[in-house]
Amino acid sequence: MIVVISGPPGSGKTTVAERFAKDQGYELVSAGAAFRELGEAYEMSLDAFGRYAEAHPEVDRDLDARIATRVAERAARGAKIVVDGRVQPWLLPKRGLRCFKVLIDAPFPVRAERIAGREGKSVKQAKKEVRARERSERARYAAIYGIDPRDRSVFDLVVDSSDKAPEAIVQILAERVVAWAS
Repeated sequence: MIVVISGPPGSGKTTVAERFAKDQGYELVSAGAAFRELGEAYEMSLDAFGRYAEAHPEVDRDLDARIATRVAERAARGAKIVVDGRVQPWLLPKRGLRCFKVLIDAPFPVRAERIAGREGKSVKQAKKEVRARERSERARYAAIYGIDPRDRSVFDLVVDSSDKAPEAIVQILAERVVAWAS
């Protein structure tokens, strides 16, 4: 069983993926964490590394291929996997991996406030950075894969996290996964 969770920055996708993995006994594969780790290895901030990736499409291609390989290997040995990643709902099925695709979303001001709070910056600064990151991701994913991360048509479940605690979303997700797998 593969559950893939996507969503824009600050939506709560990583929190939900981590809690779902822990609560439901799934292995977590995080594309977002892998991208951040790679940016740190390049000694770049997330924004700077995003701009770098725009000019170097091999960064995304290589990272996404590694994520897909990790997922495929774990699925082949029968593991239950939850994947946290922006483009994986489009990419994993192209590799023949059947997955339950979830979008966690929230209005832009809510997402910016969350990011400002967790990163200790002003909401104004968070909004500026999130807009830049989203523009960068849209440009990269369109150029590399022909994907628009704002396209909701591929998802089996869409959840607005603005008025729900992560635990409530995990519960909704757990119920829907069971129904989908039946």
